[in-house]
Amino acid sequence: MKAFERGKRSHQSSYKLLKNQGLPLLCSQKTMLIPNASKWCLEELVKFINCKEEREQKVIPIFYHVDPSEVRNQREICKIAFSRHEKNADEEKRGKIRRWKTAMREAGKLAGYDVKVDSFESEIIQDIIKEICGTIPMVLDVDEKIVGMDSRLEKLVSRLEIQSNGVRMVGVCGLGGIGKTTIITALYNKISNQFRSTSFLTNVREESTKDSGLLKFQQQLLDDTLGVKGQLTLKKIHEGVKEIKDKLSSKKVLVFVDDIDDSRRLEHLVGKHSWFGHGSRIIITRRKKDLLKAHEVDYIYEVDKLNEVKALQLFCSYAFRQCLPGKGYGDLSIQVVRYADRLPLALKVLGSLLFRKGVKDWKSELKKLQEVPNMEITNVLKISYDGLDHTQKMIFLDFACFFKGAHVEIVTQVLDGFGFKAESGINALVDRCLITISTNKKIEMHDSLAQMDKKIVYKECPNESGERSRLWKHEDVCRVLTINTKIEGMLLNDQCTSEHEIKFTFEAFKRMTRLRVLIVNNNQVQLFEDFTFPSHDLTYLYWAGYSLASLPSNFHANSLVFLYLKDNNIKRLSERKLVS
Repeated sequence: MKAFERGKRSHQSSYKLLKNQGLPLLCSQKTMLIPNASKWCLEELVKFINCKEEREQKVIPIFYHVDPSEVRNQREICKIAFSRHEKNADEEKRGKIRRWKTAMREAGKLAGYDVKVDSFESEIIQDIIKEICGTIPMVLDVDEKIVGMDSRLEKLVSRLEIQSNGVRMVGVCGLGGIGKTTIITALYNKISNQFRSTSFLTNVREESTKDSGLLKFQQQLLDDTLGVKGQLTLKKIHEGVKEIKDKLSSKKVLVFVDDIDDSRRLEHLVGKHSWFGHGSRIIITRRKKDLLKAHEVDYIYEVDKLNEVKALQLFCSYAFRQCLPGKGYGDLSIQVVRYADRLPLALKVLGSLLFRKGVKDWKSELKKLQEVPNMEITNVLKISYDGLDHTQKMIFLDFACFFKGAHVEIVTQVLDGFGFKAESGINALVDRCLITISTNKKIEMHDSLAQMDKKIVYKECPNESGERSRLWKHEDVCRVLTINTKIEGMLLNDQCTSEHEIKFTFEAFKRMTRLRVLIVNNNQVQLFEDFTFPSHDLTYLYWAGYSLASLPSNFHANSLVFLYLKDNNIKRLSERKLVS
């Protein structure tokens, strides 16, 4: 407990301090009972007992040269002291004395340390220190450079409803690298002192893939909350479930389960509300919402990206070790923040990468990032992608390459035309926070995710663009117009510039038999009369500036879901009836 300067003691300030401490200590001695000199001490005693009753904080009484029964029963010197306090006391003071007596009686009932005149005080002090160290919650390491945390913690704390007596589970979800672990670590440090029993289980996904890993977390949960490390050894998962339910069902605990991706593991760690005592709080982090919903958590907090101001502050704290860009780096810093799309992990990694580098190096790194994503960022994001099934991956790649920013209802029809079960696939991507649907029904995706997806397509065949499933870069499209094989989707947009016209010929397209998506938004495309669409799978056709007077005579429309021809020269759809 913090010491007060002599002559400057304050009941209000000491009570506020006590409320914020995890472990108040109570020292009861004969000098506390001396009239006049002990009024402040007795008031402090009342505050200690209030902390115990209102906040369930642990109080350790130290009976220094006074018998606990004398304090509890208020005999001998206690009785004499209170008699003197009561002499000539008005009603207000009598009320205070009654509170003092009650607090003294409660303190005498508590188990503590009885320090007699002939005791070895140094040994008792060591015992007290050992007990305190075993009771105070650990403080977890949190990055000192974090920004935008206060508002997030405030919202989470309000949703935990710590003052209510029921058991409450709260889920925290969001994209990889969005800051879930950082947020709950700060939350733990903020509220752990309000719980006698706490446990923080980290990296559950990575370390519990086998039953031995899950058993380890069950063991840690029991060791942390019961304080019995080494006394209870689990051998089987079902044994761990039974012990958790039996031992913690009457205990108020604070438990954090960080980064879990399997419903079975979650069920075996924090299966139901009834496993824990009244007032318990369970916080679970997860990349996707569906597991949290299925677990029937009371509230799901989805972590959003930082706003632009906070994102710039976070980046600068790593790149410059200050909250603002260095001189001459303002525009470059904004470019990096935009590239990172306000993702905390990306801001941290790129800020550290660019620290103490010159302007020339910054420009070089930015140019490189446009072509080659940072692997540290990509590896974190790819965990969510790897958890998708084949169809969900196909949808996700199509979104990144062709449909980012498109209207979800149109894209849903197109995906159904591919046979992709669009609604199920889109819901899966939203649940995993890989995409969001805006208020105006547009598909939105983090830029780092889009770049990761394009890298996945690129790796299908790094040395030959014609062997990849999707194309979106000008130079790759131009190349495959002469040598293609496996293209399923192709985008040529108005950002592509060339001094020469791009020629779409029969030979260029005749082997594109798997083409599902074709997006042309470039007025430099020249078509020859023998131009054809050989693919029967073409589902999405967007062509701005279509130059021929009609669609090809063999145009296959049986799979077509979306057709958009803007600024075209069409006078009739086809020379003959469309193949349908």
